[in-house]
Amino acid sequence: MPVFSERLQTLEARHGVAIPLNRGQELVVVNTHGNQAIDTWALNRQNPDEFMSMEHSRSRLSRVVPRVGDTLVSNRRAPILTLSDDTSPGVHDTLLCACSPEIYRELGCEEGHRSCEGNFHEALAAIGLRLGCTPAPLNLFMNVAVGSENEVIRAAPVSKPGDLVRLRADMDVVMVLSACPQDVTPINGDDCTPREIQYAVV
Repeated sequence: MPVFSERLQTLEARHGVAIPLNRGQELVVVNTHGNQAIDTWALNRQNPDEFMSMEHSRSRLSRVVPRVGDTLVSNRRAPILTLSDDTSPGVHDTLLCACSPEIYRELGCEEGHRSCEGNFHEALAAIGLRLGCTPAPLNLFMNVAVGSENEVIRAAPVSKPGDLVRLRADMDVVMVLSACPQDVTPINGDDCTPREIQYAVV
């Protein structure tokens, strides 16, 4: 068993959580059932207006999906998180925004459908923080590709039950995780069913 197994906490499907990390600490994120996408954010704990930026990270890394050893950067191009381990096939997404009430309205869902955008702000509010925008997340385990005609293809995750990533904080941060509530497209598997995940600070 992994040495962190006794520290694992469960994040309920469709919900979010904010997790403070000190510089050098790692957050282990476990895809418990293998088919759950997890929207992931990191904010500078001293100044939340500085946050992990997908567009700046793509520019720095010159690729659209980070690999083990890659450092993601903030909107000020400062190192903020390093992907220190990944037992999955390494299929993650940096292109799509967080799902939102507007997206579910477009998809024909009833008002009040939970969303990653809502989870993000709800989780920050629970620890007394507020941000006036919703940064684009690192979508762990989300399988998004660009097709031959530059179309965006959303497919089921290719991760397996128990696959995990480790993210090392390169500054004092607040991490936010959202067990994505998407139940219309196959983002959370072909059965379109959101599920819980697990995480641990190590």
